[in-house]
Amino acid sequence: MFLLFSRSILTITIKIIMVSSHDFLKDKRNDNIKIYINGKFYKRKDAKISVFDSSVLLGDGVWDSLRYHNNNFVFLKDHLNRLYKDAKLINLKIHLSRIKLTKALKKTIKVNKMKTDVHLRIIISRGIKSTPYQSPKVTISNPTVIIIPEYKKPDTRAYKKGLKLVTVNTIRGPINVQNPQINSLSKLNCILACIEANKKNADEALMFDINGNIATNNSTHFFFVKDNTVFTSTGKYCVTGITRKKIIELCKKNKIKVKEKNFKLKEVLNADEAFVTGSFAGIVPVNAINKIKFSLKNNPITIKLSNFYNNLF
Repeated sequence: MFLLFSRSILTITIKIIMVSSHDFLKDKRNDNIKIYINGKFYKRKDAKISVFDSSVLLGDGVWDSLRYHNNNFVFLKDHLNRLYKDAKLINLKIHLSRIKLTKALKKTIKVNKMKTDVHLRIIISRGIKSTPYQSPKVTISNPTVIIIPEYKKPDTRAYKKGLKLVTVNTIRGPINVQNPQINSLSKLNCILACIEANKKNADEALMFDINGNIATNNSTHFFFVKDNTVFTSTGKYCVTGITRKKIIELCKKNKIKVKEKNFKLKEVLNADEAFVTGSFAGIVPVNAINKIKFSLKNNPITIKLSNFYNNLF
């Protein structure tokens, strides 16, 4: 089961225990991991890239992350499909074929002698530039390829406690400004939403789209349940979610009603259950949205889908 980790935030008068979909327990083995950069491996403390790299200068590139669980990559094909699709959408040609990138992933696991409870981040930047300028014309190298493997074993407390979400002013923008479906290295939009949520003592931000509909969270996908029907957004203003897609497929396969549609905050606040999904977190229940609280003792659909999902790997 993929779960979450907790962290503490100290306010002036009270200590509030908060969680997020990417918190993890420290693992000393991560101090000695070897990181893949352009075909070579470097110790964590020695893993560096040029200040002229497109990722450093402009956040120009794409990324993906996936789990390695019980000697297997989880949904590898889906993740590679998303990575190469996103790269194509920003006119970035990855010089490694899917077969070669898969070999690099496998070698990264082998070099680090990893077996399970691993999270891998794949980063593809446009490459080295001859000068700090945004045009791809001044790129003078192949894309930079980075694979960061880490041991990240989830903590069950997040599932018991659930997440607190709050709505924020930062929205998911239109496709013709910065396509919100692309997993790009330019994550400022989500970072600002995350900062807003943290200032409100919440775990994640629930974000609107340009039409005032609920779109997604800053780092996970959002679902709610009403009258035994599962609802999620149309996906137009969300990163293409792998776990999101699996949950929709599981609903259809197991005859649970599911609808991808536009909906307002009012509908969400009247929900029977709510949960979020992510490649690292799996399915995590929501305990509150703004000032509305949800009972985690009565969320049968969330529990059922969690069991279905965990049986996929």
